[in-house]
Amino acid sequence: MNRLPTLLHETLSISTERYPEKSALICNDQICTYRQLDEQSTQLAIYLQKMGLQPQDRVAVFTDNSIETVISLYGILKAGGVFLILNGGLKSSKLAYILNNSGTNILITQASKHRVFMETVEKANHPVRIICVHHEAILNPQAAEISIPWDSVFTDANSTDTLCPPATNTNDLASLIYTSGSTGDPKGVMCSHSNMVSAADSIIQYLENTPDDIILNVLPLSFDYGLYQVLMSVFFGGTTVLGSSFVYIHRVLEQIARWKVTGFPIVPTIVAMLLNMQNLDRYDFSSVRYLTNTGAAFPVNHIKRLRQLLPNMQIYSMFGLTECKRVCYLPPEQVDIRPDSVGKPMPNCTTYVLDENDQPVEPDQVGELVIEGPNVMQGYWQDPELTAKTYRTDSDGTRRLYSGDYFKQDAEGFLYFLGRKDDMIKTRGERVSPKEVENALSEIDGVGEVAVIGVDDDILGQVVKAFIVSRDGVELTEQNILAAAAKTMEKFMVPKYIEILTELPKSHHGKIDKKVLVKREKTAS
Repeated sequence: MNRLPTLLHETLSISTERYPEKSALICNDQICTYRQLDEQSTQLAIYLQKMGLQPQDRVAVFTDNSIETVISLYGILKAGGVFLILNGGLKSSKLAYILNNSGTNILITQASKHRVFMETVEKANHPVRIICVHHEAILNPQAAEISIPWDSVFTDANSTDTLCPPATNTNDLASLIYTSGSTGDPKGVMCSHSNMVSAADSIIQYLENTPDDIILNVLPLSFDYGLYQVLMSVFFGGTTVLGSSFVYIHRVLEQIARWKVTGFPIVPTIVAMLLNMQNLDRYDFSSVRYLTNTGAAFPVNHIKRLRQLLPNMQIYSMFGLTECKRVCYLPPEQVDIRPDSVGKPMPNCTTYVLDENDQPVEPDQVGELVIEGPNVMQGYWQDPELTAKTYRTDSDGTRRLYSGDYFKQDAEGFLYFLGRKDDMIKTRGERVSPKEVENALSEIDGVGEVAVIGVDDDILGQVVKAFIVSRDGVELTEQNILAAAAKTMEKFMVPKYIEILTELPKSHHGKIDKKVLVKREKTAS
């Protein structure tokens, strides 16, 4: 780029100047050019300011993946606000909590969610004004009465109305990304313009994105991994094909050939679905340059099988946290050499693997991953105690993020994710990484998906339990899994319990939700 933006929405202005008639977004056969995205987001910004939006006011977007979602986030930024993209599947109690916690009093939503937003308005502790997409489809007269039609944002525009440019600076907040904590209510990660521009720029560098890239995104925009597909594409002047779900995998794969997709961000659940397909060779992947994965580490066996099925495609194994967006990536040429690694730090990011005394551990020893860089976010909204625990500032003013994840680093500097500190299993006097057990079990013939947790044991403190889903058409038993595991794993790592399931619980983002399994075990005991 000729000019590096300092504010997140400047990326849209720059790309619009360069590619005004190019497709910025494609969703359900609807195409939105850069000019349209820029003009409509400006009109929304003017409308929000007329509604009284002040700099750094929060505006929530409660929609499914759509062009309107993207128009909303850029419109909010242009007006000087802070956007919250919320999962379209939220129930009213959690939605009300987020609106109350963030102090949000403007909600952009869609007609199909009118029951939820009506219940939310009743639970909110302050007035909430609603702008509603597809307003004409609302059947509830009361819901229609309290909401503003999306179309009126544009039809009510006066030619003399102009945007009052807010005095936004790089350290101002651009977004709050609400993420589930291990316990309790969702927490809002505070992301500044500088944080988000820096993170996007670094990822673009190592993915080597160009304006010719077309990204297929079927991940929710409420998930930072999905959100950044749009932010990065707008940054480098590419095109994003927006899908609403990866459940209908055949439909997703048809989109790849139709739109000549070059980049496909995925999660392990999507890989499991691909590997279960009997006719994958009927789909045309010839346009796809790369796959990326983050959010949850790839099982090694999945990587190996993907490489066999799609040998000409670059695979980027990555690791990140909402609290800093992305940490590291494994260059595609290393995937066959060290498939269990998540690589080295991305550009402009520094990492350390530290012991309990904040000292670097020796190569191949276990420690906590600590991150430095401009991608490290500001902390947690309205939670100074958790912020102080997670984000620490050195005497020289350097800000560090303590990830809460156990890692090891080899002599060449490659990082290996072992598990959350809270998830590590202590048994027989040993510390067992659930990730290492999952990798070993995924190598067993017929195993499709695996989740490993620790369960309480009166004698050993904890023991290993594995939940396993078989690949289609394969019959697995506890006995044959344990027999296979005993041949390749140390005795203390072999699960004491195996449970065969038809499916594993998943979050809205497609990640295996171990909290559900842990809760079920505690309830059963």
